[in-house]
Amino acid sequence: MSTIAEQPAQKIFWNYALWLAAFTIFYNILEGLVSIAFGVSDESLALFGFGVDSFIEVMSGIGILVMVNRIRRNPNTSRTPFEITALRVTGTAFYLLAVGLGATAVYNIVTGHKPETTLPGLVISLISIAVMWALVTGKRKVGRALNSVPILADANCTMVCIYMSVVLLAASLVYQLTGFGFVDSLGAIGLIYFSVNEGRESFEKAKGLECDCED
Repeated sequence: MSTIAEQPAQKIFWNYALWLAAFTIFYNILEGLVSIAFGVSDESLALFGFGVDSFIEVMSGIGILVMVNRIRRNPNTSRTPFEITALRVTGTAFYLLAVGLGATAVYNIVTGHKPETTLPGLVISLISIAVMWALVTGKRKVGRALNSVPILADANCTMVCIYMSVVLLAASLVYQLTGFGFVDSLGAIGLIYFSVNEGRESFEKAKGLECDCED
């Protein structure tokens, strides 16, 4: 296929990549608002932490949007100062979330605190798994079409959001079925694991190192 014939197709895929990045930001804002609202009203630590994580993903998503636009215009350029700052802010936020969740989880276990219900967490996690899997599929399609390693890496890193949704789903489902109060705090501890990993990877990227998401 000639270069002239390739350009329209590439333009479509680059527009698709920008749309996926923008939608990721919008969805995480909505998910964060709903999750935090229900997390507070139902006193569910796992759901509240999941909501805070969604807002951190918004900061990360903004950096991804800038990255996609930069690569589209100048494929061989390095990360901009804005992207590096976004990564550092994101990494710091993930570490703070991990500390906050850890302290609250310990307090809830010691005091025997139980959430009112985890039904909203059950519904939200199922929706999140479906949406994030669609995003992963779309980003992988675009990344392969454009032969873009960064976009493919972003697609694979989005899988972490699915893993966190699965943790929330498991904690919410077990509590709904058994009423075992500690499972909500255990779910929060599961979120801590992924938050620490994402925080570390954000700082590694800011230093110019690429995370394992590209494997």
